[in-house]
Amino acid sequence: MQLGVFAKTFPGSEPAGVLAAVRDAGFAVTQFNLACGGLPSMPDAVPDAAIDAIDAASKATGIGLVALSGTYNMAHPDSRVRDDGLRRLAVVIEAAARLSIPLVTLCTGTRNPDDQWAHHPDNADPSAWADMAREMERALQLAERHGVDLGIEPEQANIVTSADDAMRLISEMGSKRLRIVLDPANLFEQASADEARAIVAGAVERTAGHVSLAHAKDRFADGRFATAGQGIVDFPDLIARLKAAGFDGPLVTHGLSAEEAPGVARFLKELV
Repeated sequence: MQLGVFAKTFPGSEPAGVLAAVRDAGFAVTQFNLACGGLPSMPDAVPDAAIDAIDAASKATGIGLVALSGTYNMAHPDSRVRDDGLRRLAVVIEAAARLSIPLVTLCTGTRNPDDQWAHHPDNADPSAWADMAREMERALQLAERHGVDLGIEPEQANIVTSADDAMRLISEMGSKRLRIVLDPANLFEQASADEARAIVAGAVERTAGHVSLAHAKDRFADGRFATAGQGIVDFPDLIARLKAAGFDGPLVTHGLSAEEAPGVARFLKELV
């Protein structure tokens, strides 16, 4: 496994400085965000100069770019908002292809109009799934055109909440370009350590062969998110199960401060 961190963990909008911070904290790869290159996360365009700067920074620091954020609300109740998000996603997918980044990460969305990571009761309505699925079909057409994979992450506040949901969507889409980002802390809200371990174990088994990226985020038993190693996620068990399932891709941590990053790198290195 390659050990990585979200580039946005570190301050700055110059890719050379951000990727140097990733390297100096002890990581080998990163999930990049165009905000770390002086652009909006979902821009209208990515200038050649920005591509060149990101590529040069990756080469100079030796930090691999394993994923690029392309998140927008794929289930927003307003179709005009979804259309604008898809337009920007096309820009991000093209940028990923130009940078040889293999995976663009998505948000399967929510009916909450104000926050793509916030739950809404209408998320369970079949129309929410239908809108998201139509959006995903269009996104996959872009991905196929550019030779880039798309990653969906089961997330309690979004339409795809579980490993079963993710596998259902992959089956419906019928595209090998649709992959899974597995974050153990997003598979449950409140749970005991034993309950969390069982949920995560089941998800790893259910998604085997479909995971392109694993996240290392943690949760406390009361539902609050935590830095990896501080909560109830059993990371030794998670990593052992991922390896047993044949996963040998990037393990990327997030939800931590820049100051915490070196300690988390050491913690995960011992397990990997």
